[in-house]
Amino acid sequence: MATISLGVFDWLVIASYFVFVLGIGYYLKRYTKSENDFFLAGRKNSAWVAGLAFLSANLGALELLGMTGNTFKYGMYVAHFYWIGAIPAMLFLGIYMMPFYYSSKIKSIPGYLKLRFGEKTRVLNGIAFAIMTLLVSGINLYAMALVLRTFLGWDWDVSMWVSALTVAVYVTMSGLMSAIFTEIIQFFLIWFGLFLVAILGIGEIGSITEIMNRLPESFNTLWSTSGDAARNGMEVTWPAIVLGLGFVLSFGYWTTDFLVVQRAFSARDLRAARMTPIIASFFKMAIPFIVILTGLTAIALSNDPGSGFSLLQDGGQVNYDSALPLLIARYYPTGLIGLGVTALLAGFMAGQAGNISAFNTVWTYDIYKSVINREASDSHLLWMGRVATLVGVLISIGTAYWAKSFPSIMDYMQAIFSWVNAPLFATMLLGMFVRWVTPNGAFWGLLAGMGSSFYMFLAVKFQWFEAKILTLSSVQSDMAVNFWRAWWAWLICFAVTILVSLVTKRQEEKDLVGLVKGLTEETLGREVPFLKRPEFFALLSLVALVILNILFW
Repeated sequence: MATISLGVFDWLVIASYFVFVLGIGYYLKRYTKSENDFFLAGRKNSAWVAGLAFLSANLGALELLGMTGNTFKYGMYVAHFYWIGAIPAMLFLGIYMMPFYYSSKIKSIPGYLKLRFGEKTRVLNGIAFAIMTLLVSGINLYAMALVLRTFLGWDWDVSMWVSALTVAVYVTMSGLMSAIFTEIIQFFLIWFGLFLVAILGIGEIGSITEIMNRLPESFNTLWSTSGDAARNGMEVTWPAIVLGLGFVLSFGYWTTDFLVVQRAFSARDLRAARMTPIIASFFKMAIPFIVILTGLTAIALSNDPGSGFSLLQDGGQVNYDSALPLLIARYYPTGLIGLGVTALLAGFMAGQAGNISAFNTVWTYDIYKSVINREASDSHLLWMGRVATLVGVLISIGTAYWAKSFPSIMDYMQAIFSWVNAPLFATMLLGMFVRWVTPNGAFWGLLAGMGSSFYMFLAVKFQWFEAKILTLSSVQSDMAVNFWRAWWAWLICFAVTILVSLVTKRQEEKDLVGLVKGLTEETLGREVPFLKRPEFFALLSLVALVILNILFW
């Protein structure tokens, strides 16, 4: 395939980024003296640092290539993933769940499950999360390879190994600390390097209104076409959006996925930890003005025969994830294109680093120390964390090839989240707010939820039964099935947990103090004026969310 010509300045910008990232890892290694430094960044970060890292950990390949490609495939409907599918859950995490997480001094989400439900539930979730994290990590390797292939014509294998080795080096040196620092850098690179794509797209076509006018109605609205699946590009109705995406998948990801929650754990105090996802929510609402607008521009151009724009194809299959790299190649001149490529590479590498740092923490504490070596010293755990980083990167290379087989990485991601995060949210919700839920109830409920979700995925994939059994309608699009599968997995976990809890031994309430609402003294913010409390900023975020949904109705 043809490659894009890069100038000397382009190569200089790209090379400088790689050198800088490795330099950060080497510099921060001197401050990584204990396992607490390696896994929690010493718990020294301000709310702003933790908040930007919280968002950036999610702002990897899924956000950039995945959401732009998904917009090309589904239209404006993809904005639901940002607004109804993120903001409410982020605010709920900051206001209601973070006090339980942070105050218990846990190092991971499975760590809370151990305190609330015991060792077996912790290990079950730890294993499931470790597998999920490595699958997601592979997405970032695949995405980086796609960019290098699009711009440079590099071989898939070479591209993935270059990315993997770079991440392995700097995360191994200083763990979460280096991951967070590179995520902060990546946040600003994304805005400076990619926002110009949307601006230039508007300039070529004429205006945002003109872009919308070139799209069918099914591709340019949020809610007005949600009553009939046939009228929107995603073929998803509002019940699936509200229950599957807005409730289960969204809350399951933002409140239980240790990849993002770990950044809040690094905050210096409880107020900073609570503010972390709330600060991130404001920036999250703005991201669609980069990725969604860029995706809509790509649709408008592809519908114009005279534009000469079309997506890549692999084996006759359209590669939706190639939309953003191709627009960068279209709009950026020699010199500036290096900044665009660097912004993409930064996003993928930071995303992969986030997954690997989450994996090494869960493996070390919730699997290795819990099951294999319970007497491990702090120095040994630090060593094991570094070994887990290297092994995790190697496994991610294998999962990258699986990610490459999916036409859209967003479809792949939602399938993974429905297996693990959706049922886990039911477990966490009951654990934090219902005191009589038992350890046996939580274990069997979580196992039933994850098992049923994976079975439903296989059943639809191999046509053991029709997808309409899950969607309760004739709607059978991939995304509709993802949303409904997540809802059923959550409901199964919720129901089984309650039923088993009714017939198994309950824990004594004195053992649940600090872990369950109603048994924990609430003193948060009593001495702070309302205008300075996390609740006030969460309210502002919620108001902005409502306004955006009305504007793009």
